[in-house]
Amino acid sequence: MTFKTDQEAFWAGQFGTEYIQRNQGDALLASNLAFFAKALHQATGFKTCIEFGANIGMNLKALKLLHPGLDAHAIEINADAAQELAKVIPAKQVHNQSILDFSPSQQWDLTLIKGVLIHLNPEVLPQVYDQLFAACGRYLLVAEYYNPAPVAISYRGHSDRLFKRDFAGEMMDRHPQLKLIDYGFAYRRDPNFPQDDITWFLMEKNNFFGVA
Repeated sequence: MTFKTDQEAFWAGQFGTEYIQRNQGDALLASNLAFFAKALHQATGFKTCIEFGANIGMNLKALKLLHPGLDAHAIEINADAAQELAKVIPAKQVHNQSILDFSPSQQWDLTLIKGVLIHLNPEVLPQVYDQLFAACGRYLLVAEYYNPAPVAISYRGHSDRLFKRDFAGEMMDRHPQLKLIDYGFAYRRDPNFPQDDITWFLMEKNNFFGVA
């Protein structure tokens, strides 16, 4: 693969492969089950989904347990992660490529991105917002680190690899058809089902109801 940003190469390479070992297991699956049960409480009747940046599929594993029969697709830049992901969903529905190179060929009832926007080069965010919107048939769930103003922080000793901002707010400003229907916070010190201080936003695409 050839990449447009340093951040893509970072996650496609050794660091992205090492990430796999730190983010798997039954405890994470349990936390994800609790997370999605809450974050998607207001979402009804979705039968298809796509996750942008799915890694080995820990989010999709939880979603498929909560919603049996869910037809899931995913994008994943790291080849090793994509290989594991193909054990969770059909291999033909795994897109082993950069999000920046992905062109949605359809729309999905649920479009999901969790802990991924924070790692993208801020300059490409408008493009990714447009891709998420294009892929979204009804619901969009954005779950990321939140900050009212854009800020970059060190990530495991690396600079320019982690950014916080109001991703969901920027998306709604850019695409007014998106309406916020629920939001919340998952705390890393939750005694039962910790997440990594993620703020989540569930939006619905208004044209699902025929609104221009």
